[in-house]
Amino acid sequence: MSPCPAPSARRPAIVAALCAVALAVTALTAAAPPERAAVSAAALPYQDPSLPVPERVDDLLGRMTLDDKLGQMTQVEKDALVPRSDLAAYRIGSVLSGGDSTVSPNNAQTWADTYDSLQRTALTTPLGIPMIYGIDAVHGHNAVRGATIFPHNIGLGATRDPALVERVGRAVAEEVAGTGIDWSFAPCLCVARDDRWGRTYESFGETPELPTAMTSFITGMQGDTLGADLASVLTTAKHYIGDGGTTGGVDQGDTRISEAELRAVHLPPFREAVRRGVGSVMLSYSSWNGVRSHAHEYLVTDVLKGELGFTGFVVSDWAAVDQLDGRTGFTGAEIATAVNAGVDMVMVPHDYKRFLSLLRAEVTAGRVPLARVDDANRRILTKKFELGLFERTLTVRSYTSTVGSAAHRALAREAVRASQVLLKNDGGVLPLPKTGKLFVAGKSADDIGNQSGGWTVGWQGRSGPVTEGTTVLQGIRAAVTDPSRVTYERYGNGIDGSYTAAVAVVGETPYAEMRGDRPDGLGLDQEDLQTLARLKASGVPVVVVLVSGRPLDIADRLPDWRALLAAWLPGTEGGGVADVLFGDHAPTGKLPMTWMRGAAQQPINDGDGKSPLFPYGHGLTYDTDPDPDPDPGPDPDPGPAKACTAEFRLVNSWPGGHQAEVTVENTGTGPVTGWTVDWDLGGATVGSLWNGTHTVADGRITVRNTTSDGTLSAGATTSFGFTASGPAGAPAPRCTAA
Repeated sequence: MSPCPAPSARRPAIVAALCAVALAVTALTAAAPPERAAVSAAALPYQDPSLPVPERVDDLLGRMTLDDKLGQMTQVEKDALVPRSDLAAYRIGSVLSGGDSTVSPNNAQTWADTYDSLQRTALTTPLGIPMIYGIDAVHGHNAVRGATIFPHNIGLGATRDPALVERVGRAVAEEVAGTGIDWSFAPCLCVARDDRWGRTYESFGETPELPTAMTSFITGMQGDTLGADLASVLTTAKHYIGDGGTTGGVDQGDTRISEAELRAVHLPPFREAVRRGVGSVMLSYSSWNGVRSHAHEYLVTDVLKGELGFTGFVVSDWAAVDQLDGRTGFTGAEIATAVNAGVDMVMVPHDYKRFLSLLRAEVTAGRVPLARVDDANRRILTKKFELGLFERTLTVRSYTSTVGSAAHRALAREAVRASQVLLKNDGGVLPLPKTGKLFVAGKSADDIGNQSGGWTVGWQGRSGPVTEGTTVLQGIRAAVTDPSRVTYERYGNGIDGSYTAAVAVVGETPYAEMRGDRPDGLGLDQEDLQTLARLKASGVPVVVVLVSGRPLDIADRLPDWRALLAAWLPGTEGGGVADVLFGDHAPTGKLPMTWMRGAAQQPINDGDGKSPLFPYGHGLTYDTDPDPDPDPGPDPDPGPAKACTAEFRLVNSWPGGHQAEVTVENTGTGPVTGWTVDWDLGGATVGSLWNGTHTVADGRITVRNTTSDGTLSAGATTSFGFTASGPAGAPAPRCTAA
């Protein structure tokens, strides 16, 4: 018998489905052969792209066997599929590549070929349901050597630029789509509240407003509508919920806070992600007051799917369901608990045969209702149809060439320079003169792995030339007039007093979750300290470029440095750091995290009353107007120089309490350097308030700006939020400008 023609980007999955009927599937295992479903020779409703998605889903669900449905709820690591035919034999609905999973040779073309091969296998099932392939593209398509690596989220948060972050999302989507992959486990919307946590750099910031604003990344990756164009990639809001608030910053730990605080601090970014149409939500390994997220029906089903109205599907984290009882190895009870709590797809990722056998037993016994299975399938299939996977089954090769393209690298460089936060600049030592004699030192000055951090061509990342890009040193040499006047020695040896300045690029080496936790201190390592001591001894002005995934404990060293630039983890485009060092672009970044005076202050966050080294929102810039017009004259109709308004908005309410936001706008013609908002509480009691400081007297609350949000140019706005017990009422806030 002649083999079936291979499906392609232009040949719909129906070809594979009809061929499968003619040939029959021979790869089913003898141990647990999935049932078959008959497909007629004519096109079926679910294969008709002109029909509404709900009708297609209903038709397909009606044709699926129990094995088809259970397979859709299963996600397996690519390298665990042995033989590869098990993908079809067990009706597996999703494949993923874990953090260390790769292809050989590791390039975009091989990734695309691998995806297409797996998809062709998936399409040989009788119903021809395509798989969906997931990967952690968390700061670019970071598993692919040669891809553009953007700053990690902490740097993007420092840009305070949601539009830029949306453009970054689009660029990442194009590179991901160019390898065939259609689902990214990003963005992380955690609100990091303790810098000792090893995933701090995956957070856009410590207040809910920053991650909420940066959900623009979702729109960038998915588009305004999922599947609207060929580069649309399904996104994942993670990790639901509270992983950034664990006690002691312990990864996979317990977030021991009230529900009001959970809602006020950790829920807002997910609410906004749902509003933007995020396709999937990944649950957190962590617990809330002792109950693991993967077992929390109230948070997953009642709040996320019910209250927030999330219509996508919920996926577990890596082997997280297998952790519910604290022992290795799936049990039926663990699976039933997670699925009944609201998990729609389980990232197994290896022992898929045992998982499917146990899930089938739980359904057959009635411990997992068939209605729950159908709901999970409806959610998963809806996203597959919306993505267009049934029509566009294979890699869109026109995007393959965008992986690591010049345009994307230029965008990454723009993001790098926008993320730089100038924390100290005594005597205006920065910007550096391009004609100066410079000494560059530090372990991260010429190391693409260090400046990219974790999740870069490997889960934990590593030092060294892990991928292509421009190091900070290379960026410096490209920026100066004469590269021969730049000396580099990693350890600072050989410096003398003849240099204009010394640039020390120091900080953390790569890490990711678990290994990145630092409960015992956040200081620089011995190599960095010794390098810095050699530079200081020369008497040359020392400029420190700090490469790190979080604020570090550097207060006692700061007096030795003339300038300090927080570069975060900039990724592959080190030229963006040089752009700021030499003044081609003035620094504009603002701290997304409060910078501690010492590790003993952890956790430290904006508005908690602790005295930081640098407050949340701090960031210096260069003097771009040294000779301003001393008397520009008033506008023809200047109006009031200082005036502001305050608008109250109820964000959420629940029995006995509510959450609200107040937006302050400068309605005057001149800058506001401070503001005060007050109103009658009407019997309510404020529990927590962020982005402001408050006092209450005689039933009236007064909120004042913090050091980071008091200055507003004409027409600018800022906001603060709070949770309270009691009724919200209809307050009329009054604003006073200073």
